[in-house]
Amino acid sequence: MRIRTLRRAGLIAVAAGAVATLAACSSSPGGSDAGPPTPSAETAGPRIAVSYEGGIVVLDGESLGTVADLESEEFTRLNPSGDGRHVLVTMSEGFQVLDTAAGSTDEAELTDLVFAADTPGHVVRHGGKTILYADGTSDTTIFDTDALLAADGELPETETIPGVEAHHGVSVVLEDGTFLTTVGGADGRTGISAQDASGTAIATSDACPGVHGEGTAAGEAVVFGCENGALLYRDGEILKLDAPDQPYGRMGNAYVSETSPLVVGDYKSDPDAEGYLLGAVTVIDTEAGTLEVVDLPEGVEYTFRDIARGPEDLAYILAADGSIHVFDPATAEIVDAYPVVEPWESPAEWQDPHPAIVVAGDIAYVTEPAANAIHAVDLTSGEIVSTATLDVTPNEIAVAAG
Repeated sequence: MRIRTLRRAGLIAVAAGAVATLAACSSSPGGSDAGPPTPSAETAGPRIAVSYEGGIVVLDGESLGTVADLESEEFTRLNPSGDGRHVLVTMSEGFQVLDTAAGSTDEAELTDLVFAADTPGHVVRHGGKTILYADGTSDTTIFDTDALLAADGELPETETIPGVEAHHGVSVVLEDGTFLTTVGGADGRTGISAQDASGTAIATSDACPGVHGEGTAAGEAVVFGCENGALLYRDGEILKLDAPDQPYGRMGNAYVSETSPLVVGDYKSDPDAEGYLLGAVTVIDTEAGTLEVVDLPEGVEYTFRDIARGPEDLAYILAADGSIHVFDPATAEIVDAYPVVEPWESPAEWQDPHPAIVVAGDIAYVTEPAANAIHAVDLTSGEIVSTATLDVTPNEIAVAAG
């Protein structure tokens, strides 16, 4: 490898009855052959939500057996709410609440509860808050993460901070109430702004063309990706970190551990490159305020769905060669590799099904759309501990740890 150098603005609590019919179980051919549904009389452990075209299957996190098969819109995105039980599904009306029933004796269901949003986008979980961003208005909706657990069939109380100009963006709320949000409009995205809990401006930067994605590392250092590097917010100040490739060296997604100051990001230096496979990563040291680009070994290529942080704050890269490559951000080296799936190629469009990885504790859940399969991998040993073959082609995946 080669290294190259809150302000309140009203409350929203909307249940969208128009999508109530989506809560029923689907008669479409979902499910898996990994075993019968988990008995409802037993307390459920982790649950896995897997989207497919027109539906979502909920799997038992240990056996990978199907516990529910639910109808949804044709293409949905799955976002853990952060409470260990619920998943927020991006639907046309907003963020619809999927109750996986993880850690309970209840049945999984796609409820009729919807956090209304015009073009729902990013979901962020941090500091006991879940933060929802609406691209169509740039409004940010915030609620206490654990409030859904006690909601008893209703949406929890929310706080909404109105946006200024609509754009594909993201917001973060820190533990002291500091509100960070992207800045942009019809002509493009340019940077971020920061306000304290009273709504007073703290800092702003317009030095981040194409700002996208975020991640909060140890000490509440927050990173946002740019088309020419990244922005780092820490202790009330914004620092621009330039990519070694200029004018285009794009980081668009940050993969973080809140117990590590090191952030791993994706990286692309050729705006005209075909396909979605990437062969380098960024490593940002939020304490030193540095950004490095690390070229991965030949054949180790990935998409935005294929990096997750896991045991020992390492990064786990599910590459197109079919292996999970264990990347140590402290040394910028691949330290191990675990074969899991067959080699695969770049999707034609980013929405198309292609392998993805999510992590809960020491277990990684890996989808293999070409085989209609999902695998559970012990990241401490590299052993595949269970596999299920689905009756549908998996697309997005989210885990509720129970």
